[in-house]
Amino acid sequence: MVDTNIVAYLYLPGDCTKQAEALLEADPEWAAPVLWRNEFRNILAGYIRRKAITLDQACTLQDEAESLLAGAEFEVESSAVLELVRDSHCSAYDCEFIALAIKLGTKLFTADKKLLQEFPTHAVALSAG
Repeated sequence: MVDTNIVAYLYLPGDCTKQAEALLEADPEWAAPVLWRNEFRNILAGYIRRKAITLDQACTLQDEAESLLAGAEFEVESSAVLELVRDSHCSAYDCEFIALAIKLGTKLFTADKKLLQEFPTHAVALSAG
């Protein structure tokens, strides 16, 4: 299971791209809450606005990422997310990923330091993948 930044690292070349590629090769069964789509679109919007990619490129990247996660996108219970929010300093957005990891009985691969600190039993650093 991955957070949106890991998906972005895979499709938008940068410092963590090789790590994301290695994680995908080692574990091609990625999963995420449906929320990842909106977050990834928001990341792509920033790239479009900075003129780092075109609209057509962004649409292609979104389609490719959606294909990668097809059949592995899940809804999570609001109460589970809100309980995690209550017990941490993380946003509801971030807690949605942790709630899904708990629901699926798996770990969340992330580069988010706050998630790694707040949920050490459920979050694993990308570099550990």
